[in-house]
Amino acid sequence: MNSPVEVMKSKKRNVLEKYVNDFRKEKLFTSNVDAILILDLSGLSVEMNSSFERLTGYTNEELKKITFQSLIQMEDLDNYLNYFYKSVLGQYHHFDCKIKNKFGEITDLNVMNIPIAVEGQIVGIQMIAKDITHLNKKKEEIRKIEDFHRVMSENVMDIMLTTNIMGNIFYISPSCQTILGYQSDELVGKHLSILIHKDDKEKAFCDREKLITNLECNRGTYRFLRKDGSYAWVESICKPVMDRDTQNISEVVSVIRDITEHVKAEEELCTWRKAYRDIVEKSPDAIVMAKNDKILFINEMGINLLKANHAKDVIQKSILDFIPTGYHTKAKERMMLISKGETTNFSEYEIIRMDGSTFTAEIKSIPTFFQNEPAIHVIIRDITERKKTQELLHNSEKLTIAGQLAAGIAHEVRNPLTAIKGFLQLMEAQINNKTYFSIIQSEMDRIELILSELLILAKPQDLKFERENLNSLIEEVKTLIDTQAIINNVQIYIVNEYQDLVVRCDRNQLKQVFINFLKNAIEAMPEGGLVTIEMKKLGENKLKIFFKDTGIGIPQSIFKRIGEPFFTTKENGTGLGIMISKQIIENHNGTVHFWSDKKGTMIEVILPIDNKQ
Repeated sequence: MNSPVEVMKSKKRNVLEKYVNDFRKEKLFTSNVDAILILDLSGLSVEMNSSFERLTGYTNEELKKITFQSLIQMEDLDNYLNYFYKSVLGQYHHFDCKIKNKFGEITDLNVMNIPIAVEGQIVGIQMIAKDITHLNKKKEEIRKIEDFHRVMSENVMDIMLTTNIMGNIFYISPSCQTILGYQSDELVGKHLSILIHKDDKEKAFCDREKLITNLECNRGTYRFLRKDGSYAWVESICKPVMDRDTQNISEVVSVIRDITEHVKAEEELCTWRKAYRDIVEKSPDAIVMAKNDKILFINEMGINLLKANHAKDVIQKSILDFIPTGYHTKAKERMMLISKGETTNFSEYEIIRMDGSTFTAEIKSIPTFFQNEPAIHVIIRDITERKKTQELLHNSEKLTIAGQLAAGIAHEVRNPLTAIKGFLQLMEAQINNKTYFSIIQSEMDRIELILSELLILAKPQDLKFERENLNSLIEEVKTLIDTQAIINNVQIYIVNEYQDLVVRCDRNQLKQVFINFLKNAIEAMPEGGLVTIEMKKLGENKLKIFFKDTGIGIPQSIFKRIGEPFFTTKENGTGLGIMISKQIIENHNGTVHFWSDKKGTMIEVILPIDNKQ
């Protein structure tokens, strides 16, 4: 005999089957795209629609034999049973679970349990299941993308910024603390304009208006305020995000990069470029930029030196057009060396000007870049005046030596000649035949005439005194001697607080003196050093010029003999330079003084000033 509980279950099962028979006839059950499964209160399958069969791969009869809960994955089983028994008590529940279908494939389901009540009693459960495998995969992909974006935005060095169309900040990544010094929550809700430099706001708002109007990405460079009050240069790339439904801008996403160091580097590079351009354009030497042998640039000094009217008269011409044919091979060899990255030393060339005249120049070539391409930086220095001065100095030394030798010879010959003439007069008084005496006398007179002509060499040359600007003369001398100074690692400085110092002098001879003093100073410093030319007034009518070097000085034993003819410590010296220089200064109504110790040598020249206008 069955127990009351079993009788009750049997009655409910009969009621459920009647319900199922009626429900099976309804279109809602047969054609529903959702999978429907009806379970009794024990969890056994009673009926399923075709959608459920397709979902699980089991037929109705097969599923009745194995039960639905056997398909549930172990990790979801407790959750399934919990919601099933709650439904038995009359509760509706939604939950997700995973099942393994007949083919061993895992399917994600969203399940809704609906209690089946007949005449106020729960007789079974109607389970409606949706396959959410694809949806879950999409959610997982979205989650991964969101995680990726979160990790990227939180760890990327650039600032990720989101604003609404009005410019209010929705989100700003943590990197804003590194770049601007703010915590993210200090800026969220604030308007973007509080970060922009006042001088950049108009440009920033104009760029944003174009972005909103044209619905396109844009890029801009601005200054953003740091928390400490300083500003950082940033580059901002902005993109509008459209709402799919309304096709209106929902937000603006910006990527902001700190370019402060880049801007500083650009500014520094610009400063260096300007300085380089100024040096080239205002150089006292002619500067030419060339690629291979074609001239690309020439400065103002070069235009004047080549006697061209404009730069365009020279640009695109070949360097070889300005060099005589005999120098072409040498020039091509130098250009080949430059193309390999080598720097050449100064070499002498004859240069042909635009008018056909020529001059002697020193040329130095340096590899460089012009307009971002390899090029040759050519320095052209006119040395015509220097060569004339050197020749003048050389000839002056030779004439002085000849004069000194002539004076010595005349002096030495005249002494015995005087004695001979005296004794000849005594002999003439004692001898009657005077025929030969007149011949001897005339020959001795001729010897005296020759001696007088020799002495002309020893006399100072006629000086051409003119009013000259001493500042200009000193600068010219420095320019002439600079090359030798650089070769010997010597620096020459001019110290002068007076702009217009005018003296009456023979320009070439005074230049010869200053060159001689500077050459001696350079030669006294074989390891390099410093030469200072200092000018000071001495009262109202005189000036002092000091030539100071930092050489080893002159020993006292030698110092006493400075200015003595033919005395020199140089291997190839004549010993006449200082003597000639002193003589020239004295011919200009001036004086020269020398001082020397272990710290160097100083020469003081005192000359009268010409105050007449």
